[in-house]
Amino acid sequence: MVEGLTLSFLSGTLLCGLLLHAVGRRRAPVEDPGRTPNFIIILADDIGWGDLGANQPNQAANNTPFLDLMAQQGMRLTDFHSPASTCSPSRAAILTGRYGLRTGVTHNFAVDSVAGLPLSERTLAQLLQGAGYYTAMIGKWHLGHYGPYSATNRGFNFHLGIPYSNDMGCTDEPGYDMPSCLPCDTGPQSFRRKQKVQRGCYSKVGLPLFENSSIVQQPLDLWTLTQQYTSAALQVIRSSRGRRQPYLLYLALAHMHVPLAPSPATHALSWEDSGVYAASLREMDRLVGEIKSASDEADRDNTLILFTGDNGPWEQKCQYAGSVGPFQGRWQTRRGGGSAKRTTWEGGHRVPTVAYWPGRIPANTTSAALLSGMDIFPTLLSMAGLEPPSDRRYDGLDATNVLLHGAQSGHEFLFHPNSGAAGRFGDLQTVRAGKHKAFYITGAAEACDRGTGKQETHDPPLIFDLCEDEAEETPMENGTHEYQEALERIARAREELLWDIATDQSVSVADYTTDQLAAPCCDHRHVACRCHTSG
Repeated sequence: MVEGLTLSFLSGTLLCGLLLHAVGRRRAPVEDPGRTPNFIIILADDIGWGDLGANQPNQAANNTPFLDLMAQQGMRLTDFHSPASTCSPSRAAILTGRYGLRTGVTHNFAVDSVAGLPLSERTLAQLLQGAGYYTAMIGKWHLGHYGPYSATNRGFNFHLGIPYSNDMGCTDEPGYDMPSCLPCDTGPQSFRRKQKVQRGCYSKVGLPLFENSSIVQQPLDLWTLTQQYTSAALQVIRSSRGRRQPYLLYLALAHMHVPLAPSPATHALSWEDSGVYAASLREMDRLVGEIKSASDEADRDNTLILFTGDNGPWEQKCQYAGSVGPFQGRWQTRRGGGSAKRTTWEGGHRVPTVAYWPGRIPANTTSAALLSGMDIFPTLLSMAGLEPPSDRRYDGLDATNVLLHGAQSGHEFLFHPNSGAAGRFGDLQTVRAGKHKAFYITGAAEACDRGTGKQETHDPPLIFDLCEDEAEETPMENGTHEYQEALERIARAREELLWDIATDQSVSVADYTTDQLAAPCCDHRHVACRCHTSG
């Protein structure tokens, strides 16, 4: 545990006596003549709110000392949410500031998807690039890899990483997963024959590593991926002065998504002592520490680093899944199934988040403002002195006042879309309003014991008081004055948003068509699309 954490830093997760209202006015951009800020977004995959040591200071083991130090020197955001609880919808919303019902991205793209984030959508990278930023994307993209949908066609000058999740392709030396996956096929079968999927494992198409538009390794080596990502990220940061232009570094990690492949050499404890997940968490934390150190050395006072997650832990992966902390979704788990990733229970989308900017973000502070990954889009544009395009509607808010001036005001209402466990993809089935959270539909993802629960529709909705019941165990009595008052506010806000989306002329439609030939393959003549380059 990092020493010196004050009581205020370790204080609670929700300021229950505080009324949370939307920021109603746009603040002026960060003012520093001649110096446009750099931005580093670090997005962890499938990380749990409870995985951050600073969020659970009394746990026996601390696996995130570097992140905890960054939080101590910056701000810990305790009520920050991913825009969705699966990969593609969450990432689309982060880069556009819009709900999936506006962008069309409501569930994940596949290995053989022919499209991705609709080309009508403007990304944060495109807008910053157009304003003179150098933009680099390292890690998992998962918003389309075929044709014009790749990262380098959506605003990034440079991309090194995988096109989708690291379990969506075979490797020669698989990492730890549940169930275990076999290595890539080595027989004479051609990739063009039907891909084989056994127990959720792709055994024909190798997991590719892209550099810009080219596949440089297939199947990639999972066990060296962290080092490759780290080296590329450090190069972007250290070369920033030579470029003489501000930069956006979007680092979308493979951690903590299965298969896990931690390097024993980077950890003081053995896996037998601490477990594979803990070893992987320490490896991720050390990566963050290296990024922070390089950034501090290169341009410490002019760089915002934001660490967050794309969704909560993948509970069905058992010992290879993270911790939701106190957000256990007990109403659901007592009825069967999981309440983390792919659900709208708190464990599915409340993610550990830290913001660090020496001299700008007050050190050793905690904010319980209700915020979302969608807010990254308008906040970074505002800090760069840019306005978002005026031809479309947005759902994120400018959180500059929260980050730089200690305001505790975030979203008055925050909507959580279904991402696969219940209802139609993208349905805004759950609503936060201050301390209240209303479920119109409940459902469960697969749990470690393979239980799935069932979908239930609630009319009137279940409403939980998160100040009194952060585990979401017992809904409020619907006959009480507090319930009726909360229901009236929430129902009105939900109807207004649905009408706003229905009348939005800038809504995009995502193409989820698949075609086997759209799967990335460096050489169709070889099994698993095998290729390696030297150097």
